[in-house]
Amino acid sequence: MKRILFTALLAISSISISSSAAATTYPFTFKDDLGRTVTIKAEPKHIISVLPSSTETICALGACDRLIGVDDYSNFPESVNKLPKVGGLYNPNLEQMVALQPDLIVISKYGKLVEPLERAGITVVAINPEKYAEIFVKTTTLGKVLNLEAAAKNLNLEVQSKVKLLELRVRALKHPTAYFEIDPTPYTIGPDSFMGVMLSKAGAVNIIPNTLGDFPKISPELVLEKNPQIMLGLTLEEAKARPGWAGIAAVKTGKVFNISGVLNDTLVRPGPRIALGLEGLIKLLHPELKN
Repeated sequence: MKRILFTALLAISSISISSSAAATTYPFTFKDDLGRTVTIKAEPKHIISVLPSSTETICALGACDRLIGVDDYSNFPESVNKLPKVGGLYNPNLEQMVALQPDLIVISKYGKLVEPLERAGITVVAINPEKYAEIFVKTTTLGKVLNLEAAAKNLNLEVQSKVKLLELRVRALKHPTAYFEIDPTPYTIGPDSFMGVMLSKAGAVNIIPNTLGDFPKISPELVLEKNPQIMLGLTLEEAKARPGWAGIAAVKTGKVFNISGVLNDTLVRPGPRIALGLEGLIKLLHPELKN
């Protein structure tokens, strides 16, 4: 294992990170995640982000100083906590958004923000990665939109390199079966979602079939039937309280882990901190690994 890691480190260190890319030519036209053709007339300088992952990506690209407002849930990096909060996708403060006079608002494809904001004459872009590979595609897209394509390429390479090294750490380990809950309804993660891919990269086997979709609502009986060895996203007490779940392998061995704080943020946000989230997930799944 040490030899594999050393070889990987040498390979990554030998990569020449690009410091140059063609400057974005404005007007810049592309299709966003709503399938809309969007034209960016000039390099955006006053941006509102209504999605935490977009906030983090914009800052990781070196454009945090262009943010003039963020959604209620954006909390990283620390500096964004000082910015005006403009609500969220489903409880937006449209008047405040318009009053801040942005030249660009970055939203997700959910919510109904496009029409009222466009009526106010504001350019709106929907950036909403849901698959693992889309994280890097959308970083590149934001890089082009902000005239920071070289920074986007470097950021993608940095994150992908960290992820690859973490994957190598768990490759030879036994992969336990796992259930990851994102809502007590219960909603969970499918193997093909970005979170599902992260679970696999962390060295676990997702009990949820990919035929159920990326973030499916499931029956509690399915979890009972699949009998996972590890459960994530709920407390041991919550698991024990559900009918029949006290007999699940993970519950009997106490391998039920609630996900909160920084680890939760880095796992549920498809952005530049996914390697940090992956590292934390590996520590939960494989405590036998030495730091």
